[in-house]
Amino acid sequence: MPAPLQNDSFLRACWRQPTEHTPIWLMRQAGRYLPEYQRSRAKAGSFMGLATNPDYATEVTLQPLARFALDAAILFSDILTVPDAMGLGLSFEAGEGPRFAHPVRDEAAVKALQAPDLNKLRYVFDAVAQIRRSLNGRVPLIGFAGSPFTLACYMVEGAGSDDYRQIKSMLYARPDLLHRILAVNADAVAAYLNAQIEAGAQAVMLFDSWGGVLGHRAFEAFSLAYTRRVLAQLQREHAGQAIPRIVFTKGGGQWLEQIAASGADVVGLDWTCDLGKARLRVDDRVALQGNLDPMVLFAPPEAVAAEARAVLDSFGPPQRADGRCGGHVFNLGHGISQHTPTEHVAALVEAVHTHSAKLRAQG
Repeated sequence: MPAPLQNDSFLRACWRQPTEHTPIWLMRQAGRYLPEYQRSRAKAGSFMGLATNPDYATEVTLQPLARFALDAAILFSDILTVPDAMGLGLSFEAGEGPRFAHPVRDEAAVKALQAPDLNKLRYVFDAVAQIRRSLNGRVPLIGFAGSPFTLACYMVEGAGSDDYRQIKSMLYARPDLLHRILAVNADAVAAYLNAQIEAGAQAVMLFDSWGGVLGHRAFEAFSLAYTRRVLAQLQREHAGQAIPRIVFTKGGGQWLEQIAASGADVVGLDWTCDLGKARLRVDDRVALQGNLDPMVLFAPPEAVAAEARAVLDSFGPPQRADGRCGGHVFNLGHGISQHTPTEHVAALVEAVHTHSAKLRAQG
């Protein structure tokens, strides 16, 4: 039987319920900015050596919680585990990022594509279960996956891209092929996230990291439609507990209303959005997550704290005049930089907790 949660502020914020302070966690909070992570990675021998070993994945997931009073943990893994399990030959070259040996670019490759056997991803589910046990109820655990479109970008391009020429060429010249990839991805991602929920994830997040590179019409057809397909298949609760679903589209602020209507319970925002105006746009029908520019963390701690307060002030007190409550999960507008000073992260967490509690007292 899992231990009862000692700090459920993150989950309550996701459900737009009152919290004593605004909860905070950080995208890529277990990562290269931490010296202890670097030591763990050296022992594991590689990034995938960390990610595919449940002991190491547990170790690095817990590392930021030992330093900072964060309100949630997120599974240490990578969004590309699913296409890797499809047999595309994932590797991480030093200084180059992920690369696939077998990109999916022609009709034969698309036709051969299948959702992976989830047993090939057993190491992820074992890590989720082990992390959940190790947390012992301290904070909730977030599971995650890449969105169907973001995974397709890597699968078609074969690596990261500056111009998305391969996938956009397919989108406009052979949309049927891209729709087939996206359908396979959506069903695979849904099964993958449901397995994480079964293993112990208490919330799940879809990273639509590259959805914002699409044209306006294309976003609805090739990104959001398949995000909805994933969300529609996800378990709504497990072991009597409701499971919030978070969607983050980098560069997706212009489609906020459509994303909020997709079936997500929480919508992540990058730093280009005005958080207060975003709250008005969704009228607290969903919670919002974000949205500090990660580069703020290179400013002195007092400037970091001031920028954190500005984000919180923009959202405003969660409790509304009409008695309803809005939900805000503080986060960065994208992943934390590997060069970030750890003492600046500590200043951020302290400022978020202190100022958000003060806002509630004033409200």
